[in-house]
Amino acid sequence: MCTNSTMKAALKTATGEFEVKEVETPKILQSDWVLARIRVAGICGTDLRHWKKEEPDLEGRIMGHEVAAEVIEIGDAVKNVKPGDRVVVETVLGDGTCDWCRVQQYNLCPNLYPVRMDTVSRDFATYLVGPAEKFHKLPDHVSYEEATLLDTFSVCMHAIHLSGIKLNNKVVIIGAGPIGLGQLQLAKISGADVIVTDVVDSALAIAKELGADAVVNTKTEDGYQKVMEFTGGRGADITFECAGGPSMPITLPQATSFTRIGGKVVIVGGFEAGQKGIELDWAKIQLGEIQLIPSASYSFWGIDSEMQMCLDLLAKGKLNAKKMITHRFPLDEINKAFETAEDKENTHAVFVALIV
Repeated sequence: MCTNSTMKAALKTATGEFEVKEVETPKILQSDWVLARIRVAGICGTDLRHWKKEEPDLEGRIMGHEVAAEVIEIGDAVKNVKPGDRVVVETVLGDGTCDWCRVQQYNLCPNLYPVRMDTVSRDFATYLVGPAEKFHKLPDHVSYEEATLLDTFSVCMHAIHLSGIKLNNKVVIIGAGPIGLGQLQLAKISGADVIVTDVVDSALAIAKELGADAVVNTKTEDGYQKVMEFTGGRGADITFECAGGPSMPITLPQATSFTRIGGKVVIVGGFEAGQKGIELDWAKIQLGEIQLIPSASYSFWGIDSEMQMCLDLLAKGKLNAKKMITHRFPLDEINKAFETAEDKENTHAVFVALIV
């Protein structure tokens, strides 16, 4: 049982950085909830899009949504985990009452962000609480650090499912950050030939180590030419846009140009809030029947949890998380950790872990 009434947490400031303070420890409020001690939290591209941004609605909030933890206390109705269990926490949580939650498509819940940010998406801290169904037990041989990447892999798994990827497909992945490298590994597991593009050589080097058939730095090389060479002049069957954020006005048009007639573009990278007006060659898209497929987070696919699918693959050694973890910082150095993650061209950062 947790006896600490307060805990250490990193709170978002008015200028968009973090201040580490003592705050009230969350409490189990329902019989099917779990209280867990966070061991490792991760910094992802979504977190970086909020870094050093003035966002009054997020000021004073605990952020973070990639997390592995140890169960400390459970409600009376909890059966799947017990105190002492090592877990990965699924941080996609809807309201449980809408039509989408009813069919386990909770990633599409209209109230997703308000609900998750009050419970499981508060991971730059010492403790968190949430429904027991979101806590997945880790095998002994899967470390907390590796497990923290399961949120990333789950996002990629959802995109893989939406893509309808097939054996021998020619696939382009734009972006060699954590999402792109996760997408690469799942595409290779699916039997595809994969070329990865980015503008950072160190990230592309890791992509090669993780199985990319080819890589191209689109800052110094002609990405379109390289993709056409890789695909025999036809273009990609599927292009996964995994860079997102401020690069989207460049990478989304790239994705459509790289993709063959009748192919698919899966949009995995996130847009900036309110981002509009990205120009695309709509005539080519329409006449070529190129499908644009948005992918949002993850949930279930059929009767299976996409996070559990990824945990199974990681436990079997079919996904490599260790090679993606490049830096580690204590929670007290969270601002330095964010600076390192953002300056990846100089720091060679891919996945930055916070040891809590």
